[in-house]
Amino acid sequence: MGEHQRRPLFGDHRQVYVEIAIRAPMERLWTLSQDPDLHPRWDLRFSRIVPTGREPDGPTRFRYEFRLPFHTIKGTGTSLGNRFRGDGQATSVLKFSTTDPLSPIGPGSGYWRYIPTEQGVRFVTGYNYQPGMGRFGGMLDGPVIRPLLGWATALSFDRLRLWAESDVDPRQSRNRWIIDATARSAGLLAAAFLIRPAFTSGRADAALILALGTALAALVTPSHWTVPRARRCLRRAPDRRSALAPSALGSLPSPEKKQAQAQTVGQE
Repeated sequence: MGEHQRRPLFGDHRQVYVEIAIRAPMERLWTLSQDPDLHPRWDLRFSRIVPTGREPDGPTRFRYEFRLPFHTIKGTGTSLGNRFRGDGQATSVLKFSTTDPLSPIGPGSGYWRYIPTEQGVRFVTGYNYQPGMGRFGGMLDGPVIRPLLGWATALSFDRLRLWAESDVDPRQSRNRWIIDATARSAGLLAAAFLIRPAFTSGRADAALILALGTALAALVTPSHWTVPRARRCLRRAPDRRSALAPSALGSLPSPEKKQAQAQTVGQE
């Protein structure tokens, strides 16, 4: 389980990589990230995760949902976790798929690594996928969808960090992020309104200084420590090994294969 695949994940697309240091016990982090009821509370990529069965050889089947204002994207997946390894690390691998034509993410796979450190746990993820939504989704994937997914994953990881380290509920940290982002946006908007009088009135210097000061305050004022930040995460693998998935991912059955096998058994 601890060996690495020789190649990065899934095709020619650049995988999404996120890493964060969490000062919490391994067992607590494992529970918060592996429990299907707790996982969607901090992870922006999921609204609901429902286990649907477990194979005799270990993999777990699940169904996931991501709720949009007027539509819910649904998909299926398989996962396999290894909590106890000889080197002290823990790993989890998964494969996922969806037939939803509105999903920007098609079939894919990924992994989590839990690496013990003197301060806590180095929590790492890497995942890749085939773009969804046909040709349109393929055009948007590189410049829009993939960076947005990376940001959402990083923000989610920092929400998990706050929960694991300081027991800050993910809903509370989400609300504080919204308040913080709204206040900064309002400051930038006010600065934009102040710049126009700076060039149309006789008090240009004062208005310009006020506009610049407002914009600077909106950009550089430190956030409260309970506000999650994507920038607290690494977004590029520090070494090649970190970017490689555990070898168990190669033998993990895909959800499409499991579904086809179930249909075949049902017909016999």
